[in-house]
Amino acid sequence: MNALEVVDLSFAYGAREALRQVSFSLAPGRFAALLGPNGAGKSTLIALLTRLYDVQRGDIRVGGCSLSRTPRPALRQLGVVFQQSTLDLDLSVEQNLRYHAALHGLSRRQSALRVDAELARQALTERRRERVRELNGGHRRRVEIARALLHEPRLLLLDEASVGLDPASRLALNQHIRNLCREQGISVLWTTHLLDEVQPSDDLLILHQGRLVASGQADALSLAHGGDLGSVFTRLTTSGAAR
Repeated sequence: MNALEVVDLSFAYGAREALRQVSFSLAPGRFAALLGPNGAGKSTLIALLTRLYDVQRGDIRVGGCSLSRTPRPALRQLGVVFQQSTLDLDLSVEQNLRYHAALHGLSRRQSALRVDAELARQALTERRRERVRELNGGHRRRVEIARALLHEPRLLLLDEASVGLDPASRLALNQHIRNLCREQGISVLWTTHLLDEVQPSDDLLILHQGRLVASGQADALSLAHGGDLGSVFTRLTTSGAAR
C-alpha cells in the first residue's frame, strides 16, 4: 500500500484555480522532492495534505485512508514539520515532546519510551532539559522532527524545512531525513525550491501553474528531457510543458 496517494486533486480560490487535476503516489520508504517556483501551488498542496484546507475535488489518501472521509486514521499516519516553527520556545525539548505525545493520546509510559527513543535518534538526549530558545536552528529542526515521529507515522511531510539554516546544517538535515527513510521505512515528502537538495535516485515532483508537469525518478527525468536537473526544471517551469 502506498504511503500517499493524491488523486485528481483540484482546488480553487474563488475563480482562480490553484491546483488542476494533480495525481501522484509515494511508495513506502521513498524520499520524494516537491519542486516548483513561487505560485506553482506547493503551499496549497501542503495545506490540503495537512487538512488546513478541505479537499474540493479529488482525494488524498494516507496509508489508504481518505483525508476527506476518514480523517482521523489518515492523520494518525502523518507527521509534519512546517516551514515556520511551532515549538514553544519557553518549554524544554522534553516538555515540547511530551505535550505533543499527550495530544496524540499516548500513555505516560508510551510517551516516555517514544520520547527517549526519538531524542536518541536525533542525538538530542543531552539537550532534553534545555529550553528550545537556547538551541540553534539545526537543533530546533531536529526537535520538530522528533516531535513529528513520536506517533510513528508512515509519512513524514517537511515543508521547506531547511529554510534559514546555514549550508552545513541544511546538508546535515537533508542527509538525516534520508537516513530515516532507509532505517525506518518512512516515506518522506520534502518540499523545496533548492535543486541541490535533490539526489538522482529521489522521486521528483515538479509543479507549475497548478499542474504537475513532471513526476518520476530524478535521474530518469533528466535523461528523458535531455539535460541536467537545473535545465529541465527551468524548461518545464518556463514553458509549462506537459509530462
